[in-house]
Amino acid sequence: MKISERAFRAESLTSLKAKNRRQFLQSLSHDETLWILHHWPFWARDDQIPPIGNWTSWLMLGGRGAGKTRAGAEWIRKQAENDPIRIALIGETYLSARDVMVEGESGLLAIAPKTSRPIFHISRRTLQWKSGAIAQLFSAEEPDALRGPQFHAAWCDELCKWRYADKCWNMLQFALRLGNNPRQMITTTPRPMPLLKRLMDDPNCITTRASSYENRANLAQSFFSQIIKRYEGTRLGRQELNAEIIDDDPNALWSRDLIETHRVSEAPSIIRAVIAVDPPTSAGENADECGILAAGLDETGDAYILGDYSARSLSPTQWAKRAVKACRRHRANTIVAEINQGGDMVENVIRQVAPNIAFRPVRAHRGKRLRAEPVAALYERGKVHHVGAFPKLEDQLCAFTGDPKEKSPDRLDALVWAVSALMLGGRSGIAKMRAL
Repeated sequence: MKISERAFRAESLTSLKAKNRRQFLQSLSHDETLWILHHWPFWARDDQIPPIGNWTSWLMLGGRGAGKTRAGAEWIRKQAENDPIRIALIGETYLSARDVMVEGESGLLAIAPKTSRPIFHISRRTLQWKSGAIAQLFSAEEPDALRGPQFHAAWCDELCKWRYADKCWNMLQFALRLGNNPRQMITTTPRPMPLLKRLMDDPNCITTRASSYENRANLAQSFFSQIIKRYEGTRLGRQELNAEIIDDDPNALWSRDLIETHRVSEAPSIIRAVIAVDPPTSAGENADECGILAAGLDETGDAYILGDYSARSLSPTQWAKRAVKACRRHRANTIVAEINQGGDMVENVIRQVAPNIAFRPVRAHRGKRLRAEPVAALYERGKVHHVGAFPKLEDQLCAFTGDPKEKSPDRLDALVWAVSALMLGGRSGIAKMRAL
């Protein structure tokens, strides 16, 4: 009997006594060993196997390290090795699509047997299989790139991190028009965003879930002893580990609906822009994030959040360069930076990068909630708009209650300084900010 005809799964093999398991493995030929290594149904959990039935979308919600990428890559591989289909691979950015979906440890190149491994044409952003199947990589930051091409299937990775999620999703639906039953798979760690909730309510979408715990055998033990111990049971842990959709905290100053109602796809003509910086209080690998936000004001007096350039583990020179680059990109008039912790050092670092740039120091004299409340009130009046989506920033906004025990929300702090500079102190905003 050929191994491909044997009706058992990996868990059946592990359930054998050690002696019997060794005997079975030693009985395999070289070809059978290769076959079993690459036969995904043998290794996959039930939640990683495509659902049965007549569906259009398969939404796989998974915690960190739950095996979402492997499931998505195997779903694409099975189709591409057998049929000359056209496939769209969409990641948060082109770089993430390449690094995770194609070249990652669980990506399309790594999981394929040598004999059927696709060729990756980097310059063309395509993968090509011997069957004639072609997969094209796309960035969710460029939805219009999906105008024109057409596909039989699509794999969308980390949908909840897409900046232009709705527009990119809509463009993809128009592009899925080849074959008798075009389908798409979505692999993502969930966030309470409207598009995700609409998908879960769609009768043509099948939703499966997987927690980080279910893939424990393939994850580092330190991940469970350190990360899980720290976040287990928290709101963030329930979302990032258990793949639960955690709705807004009723005590938070912002809500997702509030942000969503006034979100825009692009900003109008901006008459004044600022870059706000909330410098980290520490340096090195475990340093806090440096909050760097770009915001602009239009002729009607509304503010627009234009970009989030925040990052972790940056040296002072690195975050200064990042802020100056954002300033030039958005033609900002001023860099506004909090100096509570760094004092004159903050301005000195920025001056070393750009000696002639306009710089305004601000100092916090009141608690974070008191500083944030006037800005939240502007959101409630419909005076602040997000240009596209900023998932990490919005997560901080919708979780911020002002509890002193909360970790310092660096992106939120930068946003508060930026909006305050534009809207809460007359034309300059600086005088009012000094009183906050």
